[in-house]
Amino acid sequence: MNINNIKKQFPIFNNKVHNNDLVYLDSANSSQKPQMVVDRIYDFYTKEFSNVGRSVHYLAVAATNLYENTRTMMQKYINAKDPNEIVFTKGATEAINLVANTFGQKFLEEGDEILLTELEHHSNYVPWHYLRKSKGVKINFAEINNDGEITIESIEKSITPKTKMIAITHLSNVTGAILPIKEITSLAHSKNIPILIDGCQGAPHLKLDMQDIDCDFYAISCHKMYGPNGLGILYAKKKWLEELPPYQGGGGMISEVLKDKVSFADTPTKFEAGTMQTADVVAFSEAINFIEELGIKNIQNHEKEILQYGIEKLKKNNSVNIIGEPQERGSVMSFTIKGIHPHDIATILDEDGVAIRAGHHCCQIFHDKIGIAATARASIGVYNSKEDIDILCNAINNCKKVFNI
Repeated sequence: MNINNIKKQFPIFNNKVHNNDLVYLDSANSSQKPQMVVDRIYDFYTKEFSNVGRSVHYLAVAATNLYENTRTMMQKYINAKDPNEIVFTKGATEAINLVANTFGQKFLEEGDEILLTELEHHSNYVPWHYLRKSKGVKINFAEINNDGEITIESIEKSITPKTKMIAITHLSNVTGAILPIKEITSLAHSKNIPILIDGCQGAPHLKLDMQDIDCDFYAISCHKMYGPNGLGILYAKKKWLEELPPYQGGGGMISEVLKDKVSFADTPTKFEAGTMQTADVVAFSEAINFIEELGIKNIQNHEKEILQYGIEKLKKNNSVNIIGEPQERGSVMSFTIKGIHPHDIATILDEDGVAIRAGHHCCQIFHDKIGIAATARASIGVYNSKEDIDILCNAINNCKKVFNI
């Protein structure tokens, strides 16, 4: 792939940061947006805007068709069986909350158990935590190994007869560990346990096939897939969408409203209450086009090469400690520098135009487990190059000089 040509498609890289070219290594937080996505939002608002599913005039029908076209594109992109297994949400956080709330409401009782892992983002922990308070459920955690991985053995020994749901990440946003989600799904189903996959980090970097993985739920964050902010996708098997109650009430998700009863629309509409973010949904079709034109396998191979180059370079720096050594790793390298707080690392690197993240990355349980409060994190996108890694490493050396290390 020609990274220079790819980079030219992202207008953010035309800007300078502290008089330096921008080196953006924070795609695990949010990816940058190609011009085609930005243009599609502008064109929709200036030429095609209308609410969807409400009116019969030309603009409303056209907007509804565009909205549903994105649903079909996403169904094909992740190889779901049916477009109606795609639910648009405000983000992956809302997608997980939707499942936790509705599944908990209908199926969970006091004493039932949810199995998570020690690698989970807060968005795949806190929604289940609410059920501790409202339903009296218990949360168990599959433990990481010394390499920062979750193995299928760790999952299996954590399942009990009371386990009613397994909710796990696809790709860790701290260690980069790629979990064996197909094997874990098979294990869960062998014990009649449904499974939710938090795909926020997996979807932008890995080829997805819902029929092959066979998971019950898969949550996606569109702004990490070169798409707009404020948009997420919940994939759910149709049987679950038909069985679960609505998450929110309002316009659009109803069939009939009378004084003595309310009936709801068919799936997925019954989960899309109120005015939806139509422009963002329409523009996300261009993000899908962008990924498909490059090829997700090509993206995966490129990012793997850059990541491996980065890990090798960082390992040569005696002051740097890389967090985790998973056998299967994607897109993320978290690290510490002895004697320098991660927030100071990020602040000083920013002076050289290098954007990384510092903190616990909404994964405090993992950081507590390894006994540190925070890490610095560099994460890879399709626009990154080996030159970016070289600049990162030079900036780290400049940081060490500031602290006389």
